[in-house]
Amino acid sequence: MKIRDLMTRDVLTLTIETPLKRGAELLARERISGAPVVDDAGRVVGVLSEADVLVKASAEAPRSGLLGWLLEPAPDYHDKIAAIRVGEAMSAPAVTIAPDRGVHEAASLMIDESVNRLPVVDDGALVGIVTRADVVRAFTRTDAEIAEEILGEIFERTLWVEPGRITMEVVDGAVVLEGEVESEADAELLPVLVARVPGVVSVRASLHTRATAVR
Repeated sequence: MKIRDLMTRDVLTLTIETPLKRGAELLARERISGAPVVDDAGRVVGVLSEADVLVKASAEAPRSGLLGWLLEPAPDYHDKIAAIRVGEAMSAPAVTIAPDRGVHEAASLMIDESVNRLPVVDDGALVGIVTRADVVRAFTRTDAEIAEEILGEIFERTLWVEPGRITMEVVDGAVVLEGEVESEADAELLPVLVARVPGVVSVRASLHTRATAVR
């Protein structure tokens, strides 16, 4: 499954000149936790999130003394407190992802960068947005949907596995693979690729190569 398969295409955007008050109102009205900020050419330059608005709403300088040192704020903390426009409060640069990337890559980015959403950018243009909720929904797919993706995307398009050489069983997201592959490299790669399919919770593989079968 690719990002384009689950992203939201109708995206609420803000500009750097949007008043911060207006930006916060839009987030609250639309019940979303963040929105991409774009420049005049439509390129994503940042993201305004609820967390950015909370910094402004706190209007509180970092504490002094040892506790203040331990809780050292981000370099742009004071800028966010003083922000009047979205461009002054947003988080930048934006962490983005391309529409042809895998869902597992979006999940990894969200965890590594501690973000709840990723603007989807194609050749510099904003084409959608994907959120943690979207990734979670992808993980809840049925066993039949999981098996269909493994068969079509991995067996047929990626590794070119001949029909009937590998049997597959998917039960509650647990995948069992048995059969024959072309090489040791394929035997190592196949379980890795299957594990990345949204909804897969475990992979057990019993695979041999054609050379092993001949012996």
